Amino acid sequence: MSSSEISSVSFVPETAFGLWFLRTATWEHHVLRVAIDDLKRLVDTTLPAAPVIVDVGCGQGQSFRILGNAFRPGRIIGVDFHEPSLSAARDLALACSKEDGWASEIELLQGDCACLPLPDASADIVFCHQTFHHLVDQGRSLSEFRRVLKPGGVLLFAESTDAYIKSWVIRLLFRHPMHVQKSAGAYLDMIRNAGFAFGPQNVSMPYLWWSRAADFGLLERLGLHRPLPGKRRETLVNVAAVKVV
Repeated sequence: MSSSEISSVSFVPETAFGLWFLRTATWEHHVLRVAIDDLKRLVDTTLPAAPVIVDVGCGQGQSFRILGNAFRPGRIIGVDFHEPSLSAARDLALACSKEDGWASEIELLQGDCACLPLPDASADIVFCHQTFHHLVDQGRSLSEFRRVLKPGGVLLFAESTDAYIKSWVIRLLFRHPMHVQKSAGAYLDMIRNAGFAFGPQNVSMPYLWWSRAADFGLLERLGLHRPLPGKRRETLVNVAAVKVV
């Protein structure tokens, strides 16, 4: 991206705490790895051998090894706007190549999710993990995800809902564009209306301890609170959606 294009991107900078947290084992093992395992389970369409994966909002690159082990891609393209994070991602990409002997190619691009620097129909999978709630122009970003996917390509979407993002502890520690936060149902409607198809078998709404920011599930573990069936506020939504031709 040119300097003028970069300066025009609308975004909410992350806190220093947030950038540090994205490097922790808690993030990698309890958030990222769990989400990718769940998303892989939700895919019920046949993926091509050695698929091309676009990791939108790839951050510091912790997803690369996990995506590689889960989907055996021929190529991973990481896209992020934050240059310091991309610098860290380059180091991880190099480590994958040198230490793990990867055959997969990893390419990193600086770019805006609302204007991806990729050609039409160039990806088999778009992986969007805990990125969408950072995006100001969510509608354009979804259109871009669809544009770069091949016909029948898969969007792997894992997101926190407004019930989580608007909780006091997340407001204190992180920064987000609060006016675009949505419920699980609203995210699913948005994805479907953007030209993607999925059924109940392709959707998961995990109720993980870290996503219950008010008490991190402590009251439930102590037996002091039991959310009634159908009454709990969903904090996470995962979906494997197919591009409709």
